Amino acid sequence: MTVVEEQDLLKVKLKEVFGYNQFRGNQEPIIRNILDGRDTFVIMPTGAGKSLCYQLPAMMTDKMAIVISPLIALMKNQVDQLNAFGINAKFLNSTLSKSEITRIKKESIAGEVKLLYVAPESLTKEENVEFLKKVDIAFIAVDEAHCISEWGHDFRPEYRRIRSIIDQIGNLPVIALTATATPKVQLDILKNLEIPSASTFQSSFNRKNLYYEIRPKKDAKKQLIRFMKEHNGKSGIIYCLSRKKVEEIAELLRVNGFSAAPYHAGLEASVRERNQDAFLTEDTNIIVATIAFGMGIDKPDVRFVVHYDVPKSLEGYYQETGRAGRDGLEGNCLMFYSHNDINKLEKFNKDKPVTERENARILLQEMTFFVESPVCRRKLLLHYFGEEFMEDNCHACDNCVKPKDRFEGMEHVLKVLQAAVQTEQRFGLDHLVDVLEGEKTQYVASYNHDKLEIFGAGKDEDDDFWKSVVRQTLVHEFLAKDLDQLSILKVTAKGRNFLKQPVSIELARDHEFETDAEEEEESIRQVMRTKAYDEILFDELKALRKALARKRGLPPYVIFQDPSLEEMATVYPTTEDELAQINGVGMGKVKKFGTEFLKLINEYVEEHDITTAAEVVVKSSVNKSKMKIYIIQQIDRKMDLEEIAENKAISFDGLLEEIENICYSGTRLNLDYYIDQLLDEEKQEDIYDYFMAADSDDIESAMDELEEFYSEDEVRLMRIKFMSEVAN
Repeated sequence: MTVVEEQDLLKVKLKEVFGYNQFRGNQEPIIRNILDGRDTFVIMPTGAGKSLCYQLPAMMTDKMAIVISPLIALMKNQVDQLNAFGINAKFLNSTLSKSEITRIKKESIAGEVKLLYVAPESLTKEENVEFLKKVDIAFIAVDEAHCISEWGHDFRPEYRRIRSIIDQIGNLPVIALTATATPKVQLDILKNLEIPSASTFQSSFNRKNLYYEIRPKKDAKKQLIRFMKEHNGKSGIIYCLSRKKVEEIAELLRVNGFSAAPYHAGLEASVRERNQDAFLTEDTNIIVATIAFGMGIDKPDVRFVVHYDVPKSLEGYYQETGRAGRDGLEGNCLMFYSHNDINKLEKFNKDKPVTERENARILLQEMTFFVESPVCRRKLLLHYFGEEFMEDNCHACDNCVKPKDRFEGMEHVLKVLQAAVQTEQRFGLDHLVDVLEGEKTQYVASYNHDKLEIFGAGKDEDDDFWKSVVRQTLVHEFLAKDLDQLSILKVTAKGRNFLKQPVSIELARDHEFETDAEEEEESIRQVMRTKAYDEILFDELKALRKALARKRGLPPYVIFQDPSLEEMATVYPTTEDELAQINGVGMGKVKKFGTEFLKLINEYVEEHDITTAAEVVVKSSVNKSKMKIYIIQQIDRKMDLEEIAENKAISFDGLLEEIENICYSGTRLNLDYYIDQLLDEEKQEDIYDYFMAADSDDIESAMDELEEFYSEDEVRLMRIKFMSEVAN
């Protein structure tokens, strides 16, 4: 077969099986490299079509492909999708019964299975190794390959054993795939999988449709609710560091009328699976989760990812934000930041072994630099993964939409480079800053660096200023990290040229989050795209998709993804041939799912004068009476409630009713000064926890549970406190 014929056959198979007319990015050369039997290393961001790179080659061969995958959820998700395309894919993991495992092994040996997903733990079982020796295998794909590196954000020791297992099975081509790999992690993957000569295909890490924003963590719950209202009805993921916080934020959202469910390792497996399935089938819009959720979850229409707490590393942040907008449409990424979060993470790390602790410290330092830096977020992220973003303004991050103050930085960059050269390029950021500031620490003195010409040359500026300049010097690629020892900074060829011929360079001042937090500015957001499709038809198509998905027990996007529905709502296909031309559909899906969609579109076209709908929302504010204004003012002045009631000639019960009405109309009231006199902290927590876990805030139900220990007034006051803090 000629190269041209093979290309034609690939395109035919791509359209026939997956419904796509064209390959994306590097997909075609990657697939051809795999079909040629060569080791292949694929670095491709989330949402760029990584899984197709091994799924299509498996369809082009008579043999079976093995896919090593780290999560059960990931396997199930991908196998469901492949089965929907008519591909015989199976998974082998601990959730299967003995009879199911036996049946899958028989089908595999008989050559009936095209792709077999296997957990790395399952590979180590001797009976599975013996089984795989009997199967005709085309290649082995190692998905989420960054798990092999201790510098990766999700290091898994069992990944280090993969190479030895492959050697037992046979001499097979290996395909390693990852969405997040710094240059250091890339080296680790090639070394540990023993594929040093693998053809490497690195796609750009730039996710153009994502908007990155970081806000001070002040009144974060209020900010979160405001953000949720801006994105009401859309799918999103909210990440928290602790299980307790996950439960708390999920409940906060539910109280405020949002469809949200928690996901963390402390929940029973059945509950986790139920919540995840509800998210995939659109019965739940929002998942609040620890990082246990999301790896490999192929839901293309996640519209936002919120980090309520600071992530542990930039790799983790990139991977998690990458779950937004995988279909190429809108994706908003918001992080709340406080120094307290960094302090907590540092405490978590203190009990780790020395090497692991140092690695974690460096990763956390990079995270802090990213947050506080005034440089374009996109430029910083891409630089971290070894890619240069050439534009000065991405127009899709908070630093570019609202830039910080800038200043001429030539002299400052020169001093940083001179400090690196004079200290023989053997030290890191902190040491260079100490030398520049003239700090005669024990470490500086031990190397006689207090005798250097550059020592104290930057004493007029403070510690934070010089750290920012060093980081921006890195981003401008005048300095680079040593890959063997990431904490060491070396001068690049570009940096040496700058030392010889300095030029004007603009730097910016870092964020001061303590100051920013006091201002609590409104968020600035850029609309990523306008809607050119018929929104009414689009909504009807989504409803039909959801109903069909529920009937068939599938996630909705397995039937058609959002971009396909948008195209249908733009061009109104009314025949099978027209529907098959929609991107992501293909005749196979038309035959399987298309009849009811065509019926809906035809009826819509006949019955409606087709125009683009615009939704008009009118918001009204609550009109406060003079009584309400008086009560609010007196509570702000911390007047005893009995005195307020007496002044207005109403009963205490009547006052509580007025306060409840104020609270339930959306006004936050701080009654701590009064409640603290009635109830100690433990009793307050007891009632608070009841309302956090209860199905409703009904006072009668609460008294059935609490009457033995508390009066109705005490419970009502605590309900006001709870609703003020959680709902308002």
